[in-house]
Amino acid sequence: MMLEMSMEELLDREVAQRYASWFRALADPTRIQIAELLARRREPMSVGQITAAVGMAQSTVSQHLKILAEVRFVLVEPSGNANLYRINDKCLECFPTAADVVMGRPVASPGQTPC
Repeated sequence: MMLEMSMEELLDREVAQRYASWFRALADPTRIQIAELLARRREPMSVGQITAAVGMAQSTVSQHLKILAEVRFVLVEPSGNANLYRINDKCLECFPTAADVVMGRPVASPGQTPC
């Protein structure tokens, strides 16, 4: 017997789209490594520092940083002629809840969506 789900039970479409963009941004091992590096370091880093840490070409790292910045996992801070990158602490707080919601686990405050 197939159960039908009413529209009220579905995750809000805008929230679902936001979560999907987050998961797409993290769907690459290098981007996960970059996000983890920035989260662990807890200080802004230059693209050169990040490039040295992940051992890839600067253009590749820059492209990954661009994708992470588009969904605001990474924040960009101008510094002279360069940019510094840091993890967005709000994403560190919100992402686990987003993963719980998508996996059907209850959130602390029903009816509220994180971030």
